[in-house]
Amino acid sequence: MTRRVSALEAEHRALGAGLGDWNGMDVAWSYASSAEDEHDAVREAAGLFDVSGLKKIWITGPDALAVVDRIATRDMTKIGKGKSAYCPVLTDAGTICDDTIIFHVDDDKYLFVHGAGQSAARLEEAGRGRNADIRFDDALHDISLQGQKALALLDAHTPVDLDKLDYFHQVETTLFGRRAILSRTGYSGERGYEIFTDQSDVGHLWQSILDAGQSDGVMACSFNCLDKIRIEAALLFYPYDMSEVNTPWEVGLNWSISRKKPDFMGREALFAAEGKEKVKFAGVSCTSTTEVLEAGAKLLLDGEAIGVVNSPAYSHRMKKSLALVHLRPDVAVGTVLQLAGEQQSHEVTVEPVPFFDPKKTRTHS
Repeated sequence: MTRRVSALEAEHRALGAGLGDWNGMDVAWSYASSAEDEHDAVREAAGLFDVSGLKKIWITGPDALAVVDRIATRDMTKIGKGKSAYCPVLTDAGTICDDTIIFHVDDDKYLFVHGAGQSAARLEEAGRGRNADIRFDDALHDISLQGQKALALLDAHTPVDLDKLDYFHQVETTLFGRRAILSRTGYSGERGYEIFTDQSDVGHLWQSILDAGQSDGVMACSFNCLDKIRIEAALLFYPYDMSEVNTPWEVGLNWSISRKKPDFMGREALFAAEGKEKVKFAGVSCTSTTEVLEAGAKLLLDGEAIGVVNSPAYSHRMKKSLALVHLRPDVAVGTVLQLAGEQQSHEVTVEPVPFFDPKKTRTHS
């Protein structure tokens, strides 16, 4: 497969990036700045991420709604123009093979943005026999400004009143004089905005945002930082926190399933599996170490393996090591478990998630 290339790769290298593959594209896993400083920027000001490694697919034509409604677990007939919806993408067995945000951009026009799973194949199946064009668009880039100062910074450089843009809504407009779709979405636990723009304009927007926000502490942020903040906010990452062995019921995505919707891909198997969960999504913390907990480590209760560590990170802001885990469904919050890894042995405590901003006031207000 041809390597995908971000139009911002030179900018990343100038920032001292350590580049590595994700989803077929070299992304900035690190910069010369520390992930902790970047983390602070997101929580106290705003951080700018290049998330162009996400894959973008346009679905257009008379049957565009029928295609997205076939693949979506949400009722897309209720997602009006200018709105978007998050959905897991299901196998025919009702398990998760990817996740997506589907943006209703215009009449008969949707933007399907997904990660490293099987969305493309599932979309092709959903479109079979329907009058719709399904087109992958790697020229469309995606940068994401996340943090409480993102609104003021962007609002000063776009003609729309960004303060009136609701959560999971988007608008086609200009930003710093360049065409863009601004979406109030993100992956941080903060109020933030994703900015979709052509590869020919993304460099101008990237630098303009960094220049405009420099005095307020806005900075470019790496994927290592992104992993820390999304774990604090308990945001799932395919295939670590959810995969083809998990149903949405097992990973806390019940809210993303439309029970009244009569048909979508994987629906019959999904509802047949309800109430038969083998694991549940949860969080654990450890205050006795500053180490990152060992990914893949078993979690023991009275010597019995009852869970596994999926996504770990050390939070210098919360002063504890955190992990998103799968546990046996009956294990309660507050239970002390033994982490038994190849290199580590720690006591950890089951915590409610999200660890950070549990009422989600920062994203929704």
